Parts: sequence; structure tokens; C-alpha cells
Amino acid sequence: MRMSDAVERYTEHVAKVRRLSPATVRAYRADLSDLVASTADPDVAEVDVEHLREWLWSATQRGISRASLARRTASVRGFFGWSSVEGLRTDDPTLRLVTPKRGRTLPTIAAAPALGTVLDARRTDADDTGDPIALRDAALLELLYGAALRVSEACGLDVDSLDRTTATVRVFGKGAKERVVPYGAPAAQAVDAWVVRGRPALLRGGDTSALFLGARGGRLGVRTAYDIVRRAIGPVIGTDAVGPHALRHSAATHLLDGGADLRAVQEMLGHASLGTTQIYTHVSTERLTAAYRLAHPRA
Repeated sequence: MRMSDAVERYTEHVAKVRRLSPATVRAYRADLSDLVASTADPDVAEVDVEHLREWLWSATQRGISRASLARRTASVRGFFGWSSVEGLRTDDPTLRLVTPKRGRTLPTIAAAPALGTVLDARRTDADDTGDPIALRDAALLELLYGAALRVSEACGLDVDSLDRTTATVRVFGKGAKERVVPYGAPAAQAVDAWVVRGRPALLRGGDTSALFLGARGGRLGVRTAYDIVRRAIGPVIGTDAVGPHALRHSAATHLLDGGADLRAVQEMLGHASLGTTQIYTHVSTERLTAAYRLAHPRA
């Protein structure tokens, strides 16, 4: 089977069977398509470890980051492992492929006092004006930070994902893994104001289950969410190149600074590996065991 045909089958497999996120599937398809192009689309069985080493070397010559190289290696490992299981070849050439070490990149975070001032001002202004868009934006910002959500998770929330009595939200993260996350009092205030006063004004039919709505009444898109966050917290961090993940990074760091247990933060973030969460310990000065409401600066 040609590589290009096998890549299509593999990406369908990881999307439908392994249920990886659309972003991960796109990244795998892009990596493998680049390999197909660099090897002139041979039969899957004809690709050997030297082809793969040359492909990775050419990527380093183009200045691709260590993180991207590591992801490319993961992409081909998954693909050729699957190819062996499917009987498309009898061996796995990636077994002799060395994974490049990823460089440590510290996350962008905002100082808790400055971020709190911005979020408080947004929520107060929205309450005063009653503008539906302002109420939505305030609720989105507070929930992204208060529950440390990924932007895709926040945009994918439905109204019934919330338990406003217990101030928790049910989230489906990467790999469709479900977790229930608490959020603090400011987020609860902003979300209640949006659900009761703002959201009904934007309903236009269509997807009426979505928690966050766009100006035309459909589910809020990820790109719009990025713009909302960029405009709100860019000045706090000091750069316009900032997105929703900065709020998630900030929440995790502030929780650890406040004394939250590392494993509790891991569960809140939905990280499969504790090692992924440990990057946030670079600013933590004390290691205490505390519940969310004692640790989060906006609980």
C-alpha cells in the first residue's frame, strides 16, 4: 500500500478509534504527509530507518523546534506501529529511531494581582452595562482561569455541563476523558450573570445547547475565544501574542503557589502524566496540601 493511502487510513483510525483530538489528528496528518512528500510516496514496506533519519535531519536544517521534532517522531512511531499491526509491513523501522529531547519552555503566566484586577473590572463592567457580549466575555475569561480549562474544552461546553449549585463543570478533555472541575466564586457570579441575563439575548435557534454563544447565536468558536483573551489579558502579560492557554498556565501556577497538591492540580488540568504538570512548579515556593478553595486566588 502506498504511504499516502496508509496515512489516510491511519488518521481515520486515530480519530475514530483512539478518539484523539482534531488538533492532534491534524498534526499527525501534517507530519506524515510531509514524510510522504520527502520520500516520493513509496510503498509503506519500503520505508526504512535511514529514510526517517534523513527526514528528521532535513527538518532540523529548516530550523524546526525540538518540540516539533519530538512530535514528528511520535507521529511516525504511531504510524509504523499501526502499520505492523495491520500487516502492511513485517517490521517497525522506528524501533531504532532516537527521539530528540524536548527543550524546556516555561509557560507564559500573568501575575495574580494584576490578572485579578482585570477580571474583576471586566465582570463589574459587564454587570453594570448588561451587554450580552460583555457578559459572555467576562464569563468565558473567569471560567478559563477559574477552572483552568483548555479553550477547546470551554467552547465545547453545554449549559448542562455546569452544576451551578456546586460550582463545578463537567469537561471532556483530550481523548474524550471526562473530569469534573470546581470553579470559584467570581467565575460563578460571571457564569450565572451570563446564563440568566446574557445568553437568552443571543439565542437565535440552532445549537441551543451550547453554553457560550457567538454574536449570531451559534456555538462560540475557538478563534473568537482567542481574540477575547488576547484583548483582555495581553496588556497584563505585556504582549499581544497571548491566547487562552495563558489563563490555564496562570491558574495552574497560582494554585501551586497557593499550596495546592501537585496531583490535585494534575487532575484538575486533565494531564495524563504528572511530568506534564511539574513544569508549573518552577514558581512554587511552598508545597502544602490544600483544597481548591483554599489555594485558588479567586476561589
